[in-house]
Amino acid sequence: MKQSEENVCAAASQCGACSGRTGDYVRQLQKKEAGVRALLGKYGKVLPILGMEEPAHYRCKVHAVFGSSRARGGTYQVISGTYRRGTHRVVKVDSCLLDDQRADRIIYTIRQLMPSFKLQPYDEDRGAGLLRHVLIRTGYYTGQIMVALVTAGPLFPSRRNFVKALLDRHPEITTIVQNINGARTSMVLGKRNITLYGEGFITDRIGEKIFAISPNAFYQVNPRQTQILYKTAIDMAGLTGREKILDAYCGVGTIGICAADHAGSVLGIELNTDAVRDARGNAKRNGAENVSFICADAAKYLREHKTDRYDVIFMDPPRSGSAKEFIHIAAKAAARIVYVSCNPQTLARDLELFRKEGWKAEKIQPVDMFPFTQHTEVVVLLQRTS
Repeated sequence: MKQSEENVCAAASQCGACSGRTGDYVRQLQKKEAGVRALLGKYGKVLPILGMEEPAHYRCKVHAVFGSSRARGGTYQVISGTYRRGTHRVVKVDSCLLDDQRADRIIYTIRQLMPSFKLQPYDEDRGAGLLRHVLIRTGYYTGQIMVALVTAGPLFPSRRNFVKALLDRHPEITTIVQNINGARTSMVLGKRNITLYGEGFITDRIGEKIFAISPNAFYQVNPRQTQILYKTAIDMAGLTGREKILDAYCGVGTIGICAADHAGSVLGIELNTDAVRDARGNAKRNGAENVSFICADAAKYLREHKTDRYDVIFMDPPRSGSAKEFIHIAAKAAARIVYVSCNPQTLARDLELFRKEGWKAEKIQPVDMFPFTQHTEVVVLLQRTS
């Protein structure tokens, strides 16, 4: 844990990405652990937080927005970076403490190439211009790199020549995708993707499992800590190879597929149709024949299958937490529950609901998935008390 407070980005006070920086990294971990203990300690034992050995440049998903600024002589130059905190004004960022450095270099090159190809950054106020964002996804363990160029419409002048120029500068790129987002929205990506080079996706590993990552897919942003997070969750489940598992809010199937070798069967439930398609592809890619996926709302599925019972339920809901109905039904359907949360505040609310259903948090394990930010991931083992 070597990162000190000396390495401070010049844009940190404006973009807010490093909003959790409070002294050196050890002190940041201590503050996060104390915060989790204050919030969740009344529900069970909070274990020491699991931090990173090298807590920098960990983000495998890097997003930049394009804009322009007035240069000397009254001319405008293209800039790229992030939105100033609380606004949609672009803060120029050339490199970031959190980002994969390969991604930052590619974004810088795209910015340099734009004027020569007459590619205008998108102007939100006027609804004019072409290039809105770029999203870089990198495979930490495979070395693969995806570039997703987000445009305001399908027309992309000289895109073949632009792609060639970008690949000449960065032959390490394995795929380039044009994502079309014509909506007046704060969402980065639209729904339509056009593959310009390569396969349109990259792969990376979690343990021995390989997963495809498409532009729109949810995938943990810190691959090194993801290994620790999932191992912690699976170890908490106490699997013997015979268990019937439900993987709720399963996304592209990462937890369920990683657990499959240690279980009898795994059923993943996810509401997003694209994620379910990717999950099924990931199961096939890994030869996980004891895993299946259903596109459904998790609470509704459990309500319609009230008599089904599970040895373990894994649940990894969004930041808003779990549905109250899901907790009520899951408390009756499971022998053990492992809850993976990216938001300790909504986790506290849900642990209170589980307590009222007769469950207790046996272990509460904070994991620092997002160094130098205020966010903390938490894994909880829940056991029935009545």
